[in-house]
Amino acid sequence: MSETESSVDPAPNPAEFWEERYRSTRGEHGRVWSGRVNAAVEREVTGLTPGTALELGCGEGGDALWLAAHGWTVTAVDISATALSVGQAQAQRAGLSDRIRWIRDDLSTWEPTSVFDLVTSAFLHSPVELPREAVLRRAASAVAPGGRLLVVGHGSVPPGSKLSHHDHDGPPLPTAEEVLSSLDLPEGWVTETSALVDRVAIWRDGSEVTLVDAVLRVRRGAVA
Repeated sequence: MSETESSVDPAPNPAEFWEERYRSTRGEHGRVWSGRVNAAVEREVTGLTPGTALELGCGEGGDALWLAAHGWTVTAVDISATALSVGQAQAQRAGLSDRIRWIRDDLSTWEPTSVFDLVTSAFLHSPVELPREAVLRRAASAVAPGGRLLVVGHGSVPPGSKLSHHDHDGPPLPTAEEVLSSLDLPEGWVTETSALVDRVAIWRDGSEVTLVDAVLRVRRGAVA
């Protein structure tokens, strides 16, 4: 091995990367994110009959907390213990602890052991290694008959994001149609939403920006 080869830094460990991310970038409120539900999740889930929900890559729990507050029984999975602790504390303050099960695990290898009426994944992008397509295929397998899979992703690179450097498994920012194709769903699934949706947001520097969300919602056919 040459001196140049031996000096190359190894790929970041995903668990260590996300722990550092959540520990080092908290704002004055003690969180990285706002704590509010993602707009696309609220829009796509409002009106559905509450049941069991699985959230993949829940982060600090904004979506999980909203789901629980609206009658869902939630299983929320993330790789960062620091992020989960923020969500757990908020759930306790809101009286929702009995409605959310928090799981710390690596989605690269984690396997769901039951099925859910709703499986959600919002902005499951990563600048470090993440087999996103495989994770989402497993997510689809965890949808109960008659249930739904909701995948929300960035449709364009947000300001200051590192996602433009992410190129592990194909296009870093697939469209909703590309996500649907990658899922390779069997017959019986119905596409309910497949769209790019503009969203106005206040960015970290206080400026107003227009972001683009790639939104896919599919329903699994009920057993006859």
